[in-house]
Amino acid sequence: MAALLTHHSYFGIRPPFKGLAYRVAALLLAIFLLACVREDGPVRAREGVTQTLASSTAAVETAQTPIRADPARGVWVLAEGAVRVLDDPTRIEPLLERATALGVTDLFVQVYRGGRAFYAAGPGIERTPAAVVHAAAGIDPLAQLISSAKTRGFKVHAWVNVLSLSTRRDAAMIRDLGREAILVDRMGRSVLDYPDLDLPQPDRRFYRMGTRGIYLDPAVPAVRERLVATYVDLLQRYPEFDGLHLDYIRHPGVLPFSPGSRFGVGLEFGYGEQSRALYRAETGRPDPIDSAQPGTVRSAKTWDAWRRDQVTELVEEIAAAARLARPGVVVSAAVIPYVDRAYLSLAQDWRNWLETGALDLAIPMVYTLDDRLFRYQLESFAGWRQADRIWPGFGVWLFDDRPERALEQLALLRGLGFTGEVLFSEDALAESPELMEALAGTRLHRVDLGLDDNTNAAASQGATP
Repeated sequence: MAALLTHHSYFGIRPPFKGLAYRVAALLLAIFLLACVREDGPVRAREGVTQTLASSTAAVETAQTPIRADPARGVWVLAEGAVRVLDDPTRIEPLLERATALGVTDLFVQVYRGGRAFYAAGPGIERTPAAVVHAAAGIDPLAQLISSAKTRGFKVHAWVNVLSLSTRRDAAMIRDLGREAILVDRMGRSVLDYPDLDLPQPDRRFYRMGTRGIYLDPAVPAVRERLVATYVDLLQRYPEFDGLHLDYIRHPGVLPFSPGSRFGVGLEFGYGEQSRALYRAETGRPDPIDSAQPGTVRSAKTWDAWRRDQVTELVEEIAAAARLARPGVVVSAAVIPYVDRAYLSLAQDWRNWLETGALDLAIPMVYTLDDRLFRYQLESFAGWRQADRIWPGFGVWLFDDRPERALEQLALLRGLGFTGEVLFSEDALAESPELMEALAGTRLHRVDLGLDDNTNAAASQGATP
């Protein structure tokens, strides 16, 4: 169990969870994971395990040292897009050459999206058609990518879309867990029943889904159990991963945003029958909407906090299980940069996840053409006590036709002293030679990725060291 206390070694900081409570929580979680695969079905996650986890996160140490000695540059590598590196192993080397030219230190490789694995996952986990074909042929592109990347000195993080099933109505998880696994809105409508996965009329006259798709309900125990078991399987099959990177770890957003349920306007999610039953049982409060007056939600503040806590507990459960399965793993998340909006409207309390140590690293997706807004958000994060564990996500794809604008925003970001930055996305850079060349010229230092100077110079395609 001593290995559990070293999971922050990547950053050179002390572990945030401490004491016997965390060790007990990890042990209980291990027992829980074994129980999850019983033939008679999943057990209820909430009983015992999350209570222990919640108590164990109360004592937290603030990081006193920088996240790493050298500044980091990450890049998100899409599973589905123009490059699709996991579909074809011959694309691995060109990707790594581009990453070398950019001075990348960390690769965030998307391996799980839409409820299915882009790798040789274990039984009961849906795989993409390409992953099935590769497995039958004895080919493992992900293992090849990790091996080649590690040889060159890159850190590799497994990027997983947690609560989003994308637009896949045929996802095996829906078949396995049933409709109750999917989020329901305040009007009692499942997202599965939305036409075109956007809001039905008359709501569509006033509102839109921020990102259309099918979203899992984080309050449903079977959902949590399935997700935790999936990511444990991933880390056990590929123990060379340096990190587990969580994306879509939130409720869906509806535009325009409303600050939760308390004003009875807008639209929010989490109103499935099973979720409301759990809420009643755990809080002793009456049902938030059953027999309530139209347009009102009972005990709205308590209800919103409970819905938010379900996402937080899922993050804690994934983090504890990941650190048990792969000691030393870095748990990170791509998060919404509007912190109040994330907290009130999307059930994403990511600042708290940093404060408690559930997350080792947060990557707020600061994607905007508005330089002033970009600066405002970054200046806010730079003032946090956890600023050395925040790597801003930078939407370079916005500037594919004007690379000089990307350099202006990058200068703003770097002027605030963050210990890292993450570029979205590798696809955008691969498709825009001008943008690639401009950003390759912003390498902070000569990155020695296991290659000699001549090889590095050739890979950089003339970029300034």
